[in-house]
Order: sequence, then structure tokens, then C-alpha cells
Amino acid sequence: MTETERAAEAEAEHERLARNVSELLQELRVAQGGVQILFGFLLSIAFTERYASVNDYVRGTHLVTVLFAAAAAALLTAPAAWHRLLFRQGRREQIVHLANRTTVAGLICLAVAMTGTVLLVSEIVVGGWPAVVVGVLVGLGFASLWFVLPMRRLHAVSGED
Repeated sequence: MTETERAAEAEAEHERLARNVSELLQELRVAQGGVQILFGFLLSIAFTERYASVNDYVRGTHLVTVLFAAAAAALLTAPAAWHRLLFRQGRREQIVHLANRTTVAGLICLAVAMTGTVLLVSEIVVGGWPAVVVGVLVGLGFASLWFVLPMRRLHAVSGED
């Protein structure tokens, strides 16, 4: 391979990494707004009059849901911080690799937080086992749409190769 070909290959790799970082940051912008709104909503619940009279199950579910929303916010904003701190040091490949992992972890936390929020609302609206069923169905919906179906497609495509 000539020096010119190596330089062209290095430039193509640099462009691919730059595109990957850009696409990832765009995807995160979609999730970040929703996670921040959800987090604010969950925080405000504790300051309502009705919250004073809820049982320990609702309080525990609320706390766990708030913690998962906070984790989702931290994990989904981390790649933007890393990019800001590391991009000038030629660390794009590391940024993309680590950001992919934290993004998936953040989406898992977001799915749990959204499921917990629906469970909380269902507990107030219908209560008991129907609320749990609604929560389970919502959790299964997130798991299916965000993780199971894409992974099945990935395995189906890789099996075809």
C-alpha cells in the first residue's frame, strides 16, 4: 500500500468516526429532552398533597423510578461531555465505543423509568393487580421495541452474511 493510499484510508476512517459521533449526538438529543421532562415530572410528584397519603409501595416505586431516570439522564448526557473534553485529542474512536455502551445503558434505564412512571400512574388510577399488569405490559413493550426486535434483526442479518 502506498503512502497516498494509507493517507486516504486514514482520512476515510477519520470521516467515518466524525460521522458516527455526529449521528450519535443527534440520536441522544432526541432522548435527552424526554428524559429531562420525565425527571422533572417525577421530582414534582413528591411535592403534591396526594403524595403525603400514598403507601410505602408507591413511595418505593417512585424512588426507584426517580433513580433510574437520574441514571438515564447521566448516561445519555455522558457522551456529549466526553466529546467536548476529548475530541481535540484524536479520541473519537474511544468516544464512539464508550458512548455506544453508555447510550444502551441509558436507554435501559430510561425504559425502566418510563415503565415505573406508568406503573405509578396506573397505581393511582386503577390500583392493585391491574396496575401491575399495565406496568408489565409497558415494560415488555419497551423491551420488545427497543431491544429484542433490533437484536433479532441484527442476528438475522448477520446469519445471512
